[in-house]
Amino acid sequence: MEWITPLTGLFAGGIAISGLVILYFLKLRRTEQMISSTLLWKRAVQDLQVNAPFQRLRRNLLLLLQLLALAVMALALAGPILSLTRGPGKRMVILIDRSASMNATDVSPSRLEEAKRQARVFVESMRNRAAFSLQDSSDQAMVIAFDDQCKVMSNFTADKRQLLAAIDAIEPGDGRSRLAESITVARAFAQSMGEDANNRSSQEPATLVLFSDGQIADRDAVAVGPDEVRFFAIGSVVENVAVTAMQARRSYENPEQVTVFASLANYGAAAVRCDIQIAVNGDVRQVQNHEIPAKKIEGEPPQERPGKLTVEFTLNQAGGAVVEVRHTAKDALDRDNMAWSIISPPKQMRVLLVTEGNAVMESALKACPIQRLEVCTGAQFDAMDAAAMNAQPPYDIIVLDKHNPKSLPKASYIVFGLAPEGIEVKTAAEPLENQPILDWRAQHAILRYVNLTNVFVVKAAKIALPRDAQTLAEFRDSPAIAILRHGGNALLLVAFDILESNWPFEPSFILFWYNALAYLGTQTGEQLTANLLTGEPIVIEGLPAGATGTLTDPEGVGEPISSGQGGIIRYPQTDRAGVYTVELTQQPAKAFALNLLSEEESKIAPVKELTLSSRTVTSADRAMGRANVPLWPWIVLTALVLVCGEWILYNSRIRL
Repeated sequence: MEWITPLTGLFAGGIAISGLVILYFLKLRRTEQMISSTLLWKRAVQDLQVNAPFQRLRRNLLLLLQLLALAVMALALAGPILSLTRGPGKRMVILIDRSASMNATDVSPSRLEEAKRQARVFVESMRNRAAFSLQDSSDQAMVIAFDDQCKVMSNFTADKRQLLAAIDAIEPGDGRSRLAESITVARAFAQSMGEDANNRSSQEPATLVLFSDGQIADRDAVAVGPDEVRFFAIGSVVENVAVTAMQARRSYENPEQVTVFASLANYGAAAVRCDIQIAVNGDVRQVQNHEIPAKKIEGEPPQERPGKLTVEFTLNQAGGAVVEVRHTAKDALDRDNMAWSIISPPKQMRVLLVTEGNAVMESALKACPIQRLEVCTGAQFDAMDAAAMNAQPPYDIIVLDKHNPKSLPKASYIVFGLAPEGIEVKTAAEPLENQPILDWRAQHAILRYVNLTNVFVVKAAKIALPRDAQTLAEFRDSPAIAILRHGGNALLLVAFDILESNWPFEPSFILFWYNALAYLGTQTGEQLTANLLTGEPIVIEGLPAGATGTLTDPEGVGEPISSGQGGIIRYPQTDRAGVYTVELTQQPAKAFALNLLSEEESKIAPVKELTLSSRTVTSADRAMGRANVPLWPWIVLTALVLVCGEWILYNSRIRL
């Protein structure tokens, strides 16, 4: 048994018990009266003697019961705890998963609330440094909540109230579950001051206590030591139906026609039939009934893969709108039952061709349905005001023909032959010669129906792409066509001069231009920046410095925002899926769609054996139970029984 506040109980008991005894010794002050005889007043004289100070106390059951009640109350104030664990004080890092899958309601009220409940029990079971305990130290813990990013809720402390408050402050999110950053942060906090380069320390390493359903995306990147992790799996249900992909785009030929594509996944063992509906600005436009196939086992080694269904909606929408796709199947996780897309008002492309003279390229652009085509030289382009072009972009797409500009104003780019500096593309000194295109991604929107089999390039640049670039076509030893993003701009990079190839004589040449303009048209302006994934920041550029407004989140809560000196608003608190609305002074309202769209998070089946790198961690067989049992409730109940007994005895004597 241990005591949390022994001195409090000792002081309270000493004061209360001594006060009660003094009251029994205290002589009563009575009014003196003259009487003729004391024969009939013997009992009064005896009472007078009892209340005189320093007299021996007579046997008094009431006094005994009152002393026992006060002693028991003082014992309760001392905070006795029955400790069911033994050992010296330890350090623990409590990791609580707050990602989208933890919003599942198969455990009432949700998986996250169950994880927080078990974490609270774990904190309450920690050992305290007690006055009469043989332990020389108390347990310490820190609390970290994580999804895409980790958040330290509390540093190492033995204060249970602080730890419980930190756990209660964890709010649900709709991000993806990634553990590597949290473990790195936990180890940094757990490292003792003064440890040497070999990480030797007299303190035991901190134990990682993980509360999660085990659906962790970066589990292969997490390396843990033996017995370093204690894992408590949360959840029980496997079945779930989710919207895992969505895209809405306008037709290139008919800008008022919008086509919406959506992919749905079924993670259950049985096929699910449900309605799939599309709504525009909250009004349901179309409803389709489909059967989503059940999950299946494929591959070697065998792996479970969800049943997939792709649906397509076509509707007419002349202006900008918020498009929502939703399915009506009942499941435990509602955060992935819908997805949103922001479509901008229709417009034709404004294109600028920067070249020293390329009639083939100019003719191909004129053959495409664009609103305006302007042609300038490289020197004329470099002389343009980049700041003004960033504030109000005059062109949607800029085509660079063998030109390396000084800066890249805000737009989408098609680059031929020479990669601009500063976009992290490395070009070898020696060019490639006589290169056929060996492979290409025919399913990508830019290369759809584009056959590059007969394309032959006499001279091409050998390039090395940054990690986030996407290769669309390849030579034997280098990418031929790639797409990447830099500084908010989308760049389609073609690593050769078309005049040094036979491509202009192929039918695929015009198809390439047609697809590239249509695709990049959706990568410019509000269409790109308004459709994001949860966790990505909302960024609004080109504003006057100090512009103010209000941002309203999906729950309808408004928050004031303002632009900095650079005229940029950046709002990073986007961990909930839904539509965010920004209203700025003297500007039209802007909507931003934040979607989950994650197959990993929609797979809500709890994992009982979590493999971190090459080590398997098995979940505890049962939920957390209390290791320290507080005894004060039972002691208070005992005191209440004693007080009631004393009251009954007192009233019975009065009646006698």
